[in-house]
Amino acid sequence: MTQGGIKLGKIIAVVSGKGGTGKTSFTANVGLALAALGCHTLCLDCDITLRNLDLALGLSDRALMDFTDVIAGRCTLEDAVVQHPKYPKLHLLTAPLSARPMPIAPEQMKALLDRIRQTYDYCLIDAPAGLGMGFHLASDYADRAVVVTNTDASSLRDAQHTVMELDRLGRGNLHLVVGRVEKKLLRSLHTTIDDAMDAAGLPLLGVVPEDRNVPYALNTGIPLRECSNYAARAYENIARRIMGQRIPLMRI
Repeated sequence: MTQGGIKLGKIIAVVSGKGGTGKTSFTANVGLALAALGCHTLCLDCDITLRNLDLALGLSDRALMDFTDVIAGRCTLEDAVVQHPKYPKLHLLTAPLSARPMPIAPEQMKALLDRIRQTYDYCLIDAPAGLGMGFHLASDYADRAVVVTNTDASSLRDAQHTVMELDRLGRGNLHLVVGRVEKKLLRSLHTTIDDAMDAAGLPLLGVVPEDRNVPYALNTGIPLRECSNYAARAYENIARRIMGQRIPLMRI
């Protein structure tokens, strides 16, 4: 995407129809991988009052300002973002914790995302689960969307409903990620993936295996890529595909 001859970054909404699919882990770990691969990346938490992206990135309590402070003009984008200490190309813009969040007009969110496009190569937006106001804040002005699901029948059905809400992006800008795939499902993996793709009607961006190091990384604040070469490799493969590289699905 270009504007006035200037190449703009891509805004990618990371969404799910229900909680527990691994959406926040996806946002954090693909963001870390993009930064490690040399891309100037912002992870934006849109889960107002229930934010956890800072924990997933190991940046707990580092953010003093949130994206509503930028929208309200209380600080600049540069002042609100937090740089990751180990991955300098990765930044976090967090969500407010207030139980009574300020109303955000669509044009305000659009203006914020336009500013982000001019600053970063990629912005991954961690949307709240479900299809409410936070979902629309995260997705209405995104360039692409990734629907994160798992192999549960209810999750696949919710993914299908989520896709219906994203039709305006066009199917070429929508992708599916199947997360938390267990080894015991290996024999039926292809059938499971086919069912997921049929249910959502989307091309597959990647498969993420179940990995006990994911909760360990979350609880210790250590980036997953520094304590695991299993799920972390799947996230890096997905990051490479986002960058346009042709990477085969990893063997689980």
